[in-house]
Amino acid sequence: MNTVWIIASALLCAAALICLARLLMGPNTLDRLISVDAMVATSMCGLGVWAAYSHDTTVVPVIVALALVGFVGSLAVARFRVRDDDNGPITTPGHDADPTRPEEF
Repeated sequence: MNTVWIIASALLCAAALICLARLLMGPNTLDRLISVDAMVATSMCGLGVWAAYSHDTTVVPVIVALALVGFVGSLAVARFRVRDDDNGPITTPGHDADPTRPEEF
């Protein structure tokens, strides 16, 4: 049975490393947000594996708290984030984005 715990721990560590790589390399905010959510879920699974291995149920409230904080945190970031636009300057209809051309009135 120890082999199962070792395999589960190794897979969870691999998942955490993949999420950490995505967090560091993510090109925009949403990629980083998804990576943090996946890391929170991975840590919850790791705590669940630890609770099953040690027969200790005192970590269950911590798992519930992590689930709540992860959910509320991702909602807050998704609601109040600034868009990642790489399209250049924002132009309004009828106006040219080229500063060398004179404006027409």
